[in-house]
Amino acid sequence: MKKESTPLFKQGYFKTIIILSIAVWLVVMNTTMFNVALPNVLSDFSLSPSQGAWIVSGYSIVLAIFTITYTRLSDYVPLKRLLMIGVVLFASASVFGYFTQNFIWLMIARLFQAAGAAAIPGLSYVYAGRFVPGHHRGRAMAFIASASSLGFGLGPVFGGAITDYLNWNFLFVFTLLVILLLPVLNKQLPEESSQPGHFDKMGAVLTGLSVTALLLFISTITWYYLAVGLVLAGMLWWHLNKNHAPFIQPKLIRNKPYRLIVYMSYLGFTTHFAILVLMPLMLKNVYDKSPTTVGLIIFPGAFLSALAAVYVGRLIDRYGNIRVMFLAHVLLTGSTIIFYFLSPINEYMIMFGYMFTSFGFSSLSSSSTNEVSHFLPSTLIGSGIGLKQLVQFVGSASGPVLAGFFLELGDEQYSMASFQNTFLFILVLMVLSCIIFGQMVRRSKKIEG
Repeated sequence: MKKESTPLFKQGYFKTIIILSIAVWLVVMNTTMFNVALPNVLSDFSLSPSQGAWIVSGYSIVLAIFTITYTRLSDYVPLKRLLMIGVVLFASASVFGYFTQNFIWLMIARLFQAAGAAAIPGLSYVYAGRFVPGHHRGRAMAFIASASSLGFGLGPVFGGAITDYLNWNFLFVFTLLVILLLPVLNKQLPEESSQPGHFDKMGAVLTGLSVTALLLFISTITWYYLAVGLVLAGMLWWHLNKNHAPFIQPKLIRNKPYRLIVYMSYLGFTTHFAILVLMPLMLKNVYDKSPTTVGLIIFPGAFLSALAAVYVGRLIDRYGNIRVMFLAHVLLTGSTIIFYFLSPINEYMIMFGYMFTSFGFSSLSSSSTNEVSHFLPSTLIGSGIGLKQLVQFVGSASGPVLAGFFLELGDEQYSMASFQNTFLFILVLMVLSCIIFGQMVRRSKKIEG
């Protein structure tokens, strides 16, 4: 797509980044508000943890598929138009969700919310990668990532208070605030012309079915789902290589540095979202805390991450993405160690551990996306960020499902030992991510040498 809007970012791209970050903050809060309300939803509908986790995971699956759909469409459809569609769909689903009275309708409302919400984070990163100059792009990416972190932190606070004093249905009312951003976005976003293009519908369907089958296998350990998922993945790969404008670009998958970043992103998101689900369950069932208290305990970590956003962006622009990714792995791995060893002491150790988790997650998200925007050619930035976002949201769907599965392996449901075993599994995931990061560093040094 032509960059006729280049003069615009010189005048006001930062203001646009702020508006987009507010939108990201609101839709991400929508995710974590329901994490805190999850114990109440489980109780109201008599669900097991693994069943209830699908309120979070189902949302993440749709978010994943539609995120890459929007970013893929952004190659030939104006960003402004796609964002308007997403915001309207998200707000409409929020109105519908307020009136839900059973689990099925709640799931439907959440899935349609996700279909709209998917436009906002992915396209915000595409905007930054396309219109923000390279020497300021790290700060822009960090600002968007920090808005996500703040949403992760404020979501439990608002979600807990609303659930305690009203009801979880009212969580849908709060998210309607995003509709107020429509006129501002319409004014701030650059004008672009539509470009001729072809949308690969079959590729999108096969991608969605493959991801769903994989997550069903993870949640049920039913080998039938794994077999179906592998067959669908094979069909998808064959289709992508035969299509002249595929839903996912095969050249991205063949790019090893890109693949390594995608692997780390998946593990980072799986870790973060597993912890986000485990914390409210542990605080309620082990420490007997109310939803409001749960939110207040989780909030400081995310607020710290958002507060440090400016500094993370400066670190990226000054020292590079690799060093910030290293910092992110130290923080995330350290947080899982804290959860495993210290969370049994008292609830404040959970607050302490999440400070490391949230800061590390924000650093990993912004630095890895910025790295992708730098080494991919401009024609692949939209597709590359979109695929990365898809894999990240698959990770955000895998985390709650895996956490629920490991919790139910214990002899006594919700016991301290069950939570510790689950945190140990998450620690293993982060060790694996550190190994992958080491491979990436060795590869980059070899190329430089």
